[in-house]
Amino acid sequence: MALTVGDRAPRFALYDQDRTKRTLEEFLGQPVVLAFFPGAFTGVCDTEMCTLRDSMHRFSEANARVIGISVDPPFVLKEFAAKYSLPFVLLSDYTREVSQQYGVLFENLAGLEGYNTSNRAVFILDADGVIRYMWTATPTPAVEPPYDEVIAQTRALTSTGT
Repeated sequence: MALTVGDRAPRFALYDQDRTKRTLEEFLGQPVVLAFFPGAFTGVCDTEMCTLRDSMHRFSEANARVIGISVDPPFVLKEFAAKYSLPFVLLSDYTREVSQQYGVLFENLAGLEGYNTSNRAVFILDADGVIRYMWTATPTPAVEPPYDEVIAQTRALTSTGT
């Protein structure tokens, strides 16, 4: 069943770039922006993560946490975070289970049979873990998210107290 706005976000436990197991629950209590991306060190993904990095003051004003999620292993994510000075947690969905749960598994990326990644997608969760906004790149993960809209939706959660 596909997720929709108003659904409770699927819970997960994933390793971060430091190989520490992190759960969704530890980030709740404030708005959470989950930014799924296909792969580190690829053009559009680099641009997206750097744009989120450069917008962190706007997310901080909304008291929101930003979390990047990809199928890359933690070792790659650590180098990715270091190269681009990413100030937010990156989580490794190397089993692809969380991408599947969120309905954003992109199969056969670039026509490579069996190369399944996360599609580019953004989920904004309220402090209780309820999905309040969703955006997915379709039909191709080469499309960047509407950053201003993501920030506006995040700020709206803070102003409404949800």
